[in-house]
Amino acid sequence: MENKIFIFALAAHGQGISGGDRIFIEFARRWSKKIPISIFVWEEGYRMCQRQDLDVSSTMYYVSSMNPWKHLGFIINYLACIVEGVKIGLTLKVENSSNTIVYSASEFWMDSLPALFLKLRCSKIRWVAAWFQTAPNLWMGFTEGKREERYRSKALIYFLIQFPIKFFINKFADFVLVNNEEEKKQFPAFDKRGKAIVVLGAVNIKEIEKWRLKFKNLTKVYDGVFQGRFHPQKGTLELIDIWKLVVSQKKDAKLVMIGDGPLMKKVKIKIKDEKLENNIILTGYLFDGEEKYRIFSQSKIVVHPAFYDSGGMAAAEAMAFGLPAVGFNLKSFESYYPQGMIKVQIGNLEDFASKILDLLNNEVKRKRVGNNALDMINQKWSWDMRAQEILGRLMPICI
Repeated sequence: MENKIFIFALAAHGQGISGGDRIFIEFARRWSKKIPISIFVWEEGYRMCQRQDLDVSSTMYYVSSMNPWKHLGFIINYLACIVEGVKIGLTLKVENSSNTIVYSASEFWMDSLPALFLKLRCSKIRWVAAWFQTAPNLWMGFTEGKREERYRSKALIYFLIQFPIKFFINKFADFVLVNNEEEKKQFPAFDKRGKAIVVLGAVNIKEIEKWRLKFKNLTKVYDGVFQGRFHPQKGTLELIDIWKLVVSQKKDAKLVMIGDGPLMKKVKIKIKDEKLENNIILTGYLFDGEEKYRIFSQSKIVVHPAFYDSGGMAAAEAMAFGLPAVGFNLKSFESYYPQGMIKVQIGNLEDFASKILDLLNNEVKRKRVGNNALDMINQKWSWDMRAQEILGRLMPICI
């Protein structure tokens, strides 16, 4: 029987791209060279895949229309995607064979439920469940340490969405993909059987190297760059407080913030209230390519002030340009960023600013830490290597 992979990514939406979306897209790009792949998305997810140039001959798209639901607001559209996923899971014809892999690209219901129903209908298929971030402790909220605003209500919603899916994954999935060694503890039975697989992030090393060499002689005009979703997890509002401390010591310090998200309005208001319009530049979301890579090349350091993160690939992309990073000392960063990132006690904004200033004022140290970052990326962060490694665990016969 022919090997086949079905990817459910109905949760993919928006102008940006999440870590989980990036992973399924890069895996599909490479796996499709060996195995036919079918991807289930709705219109926004399809446009996301097209923007990432995922349009290869052995990839077939099934695009669900969300009309008229997408015009009735996020919640209605979200529920409609779940119903669509369930319908696909109950009706899709697949071979009841271990040669068939069903990959749910996220733990959200619209991706996990169709995979679950296919597994219940065809017990021999292999369900590969992505679980790239566990909802935070409800008391701690979106932080692993000290933080003034913990966003506990958002953490509760996240927990309630995940809780039932975790039960089904534990009972019916064949593999679970997690983002770091710490996350494996959420699935001890899988870990014991060797079925909990850590998927560390990666970057497109060959593409980035091309731009890095092209822009290597550009003048550094930005002191810092941030890339990420403007979300409570990522510390975007606190970054403004940090940069205010930096500016108090270095009046002309400039920070570029690349990204968008639910906190964008608050970020804009806070920048204005703190009178930092001349020091912080907002670009919105930037796709991979010349504009974003030019900014990385013209920056001195990358800042990654996430308070809660399962790993994160955003900082790594900038580190691939030889930029040293500063971030909080999260558990996941032990495996993600063993070098090239200077780590600060979680919530200590003053020390974070101090570490930034130390790098900005010490070019020798900045280059040394940046070279360590670049070496780490080149040795361990290749998508080609990562995709082959994971496929070898899921389907050894294909390697």
